[in-house]
Amino acid sequence: MLWLNAMSIEKRTYTKRARAEAQDETRRRIAAATAELHSTVGPAQTTVAEIARRAGVQRATVYANFPEETELFRACQAHFLGENPPPDLVPPFALSDPRERLEAVLRLLYAWYRRTRGMSANVRRHRDAVPALDALLRDSVDARMAALADGLAPGFSDGGTPSRAVHAAVAVAIDFWTWRRLADEGLDDDAAAALMTRMVASA
Repeated sequence: MLWLNAMSIEKRTYTKRARAEAQDETRRRIAAATAELHSTVGPAQTTVAEIARRAGVQRATVYANFPEETELFRACQAHFLGENPPPDLVPPFALSDPRERLEAVLRLLYAWYRRTRGMSANVRRHRDAVPALDALLRDSVDARMAALADGLAPGFSDGGTPSRAVHAAVAVAIDFWTWRRLADEGLDDDAAAALMTRMVASA
């Protein structure tokens, strides 16, 4: 009897684990399909029907796994960043010279912008049209970029609080659209980083 009970428990455990793994895989496919669409047509043009088609599920399955749009966007972001991890900006902060520090950060950041330009442009372009996306970006991307500017700007002051001009210049330098314009002008990432570093230093 004990042996039979143990077998029954083991079977139920295996079934629950298999069901959970299947659900995780379904969620992964949905998140991957969403990320693909966001990087090509953009969030505002992405439909649940097309997400479901690409993920190989029914529309009801998308809604069942992601009842709220914010949950779907968060899963999409996590999937995309897992596939395209942002650069490690910790090493540049070990540099004592603020110009070298900023230029090193910009080179890494601009190279990442280049690799992810489709997604980076689309989510920023469409955020005003998709409130859930805008809220997610405010809490994630905007917060990280603000913290990065706060960390870089003080190096260009004489031990005090950096001026508004310096802080604004740093914020402009690290912005995606700044890189995009410089790239469209034909500058490579190293040249763009050097130019923006000189701009910040002159502020």
